[in-house]
Amino acid sequence: MSLDRELKKRANDHCELCSSDEANIVYAIPASPGSKLEHHIWICNTCQSQLNNPETADEIHWRCLNESIWSEVPAIQVVSWRFLHKIKKWDWARDLLDIAYLEDDTLAWAKASGDDKSDDDSTKHVDCYGAVLSKGDTVVLVKTLDVKGATFNAKMGTVVRNIRLVEDNIEQIEGKVEGSQIVILTKYVRKSNP
Repeated sequence: MSLDRELKKRANDHCELCSSDEANIVYAIPASPGSKLEHHIWICNTCQSQLNNPETADEIHWRCLNESIWSEVPAIQVVSWRFLHKIKKWDWARDLLDIAYLEDDTLAWAKASGDDKSDDDSTKHVDCYGAVLSKGDTVVLVKTLDVKGATFNAKMGTVVRNIRLVEDNIEQIEGKVEGSQIVILTKYVRKSNP
């Protein structure tokens, strides 16, 4: 039996990532330990296009990873885990990665691509929408925040000018609110256009 027929049978003629019934592509998983059936998955055109160009990823489409990461097929887990790392700008993807479990061999295979070590993750501060923040930017609070050690709350919609980046934590910035210098989590701000 040919590889595509075996995959199609394993997938029950559906995309093994998003369950679309328009699957017709044999996807060879990069950085695999071999080229057997178990190193391939059966996917649709939409998944293939966005796997190859993660910057075009449609958040709604990739919610399918909530199911596929739990597949019993290691190849599907590997592709799901790798793509979750590419779309970590979305809170739900980060949360799913935090709870996902892969066997040691499967995790080693998933990490072989290096997708879990992107430059963006380790060096850039980003706002709640994934926009890169820089020193001196102006941001707007998207949530009312309790300020520890102060007698006021930082209200949603407050503009914070001339921010500073916390060097050892990409999830924090500093800025002045009501005359007090405070630390703010980047997930609670959006970059303001000048």
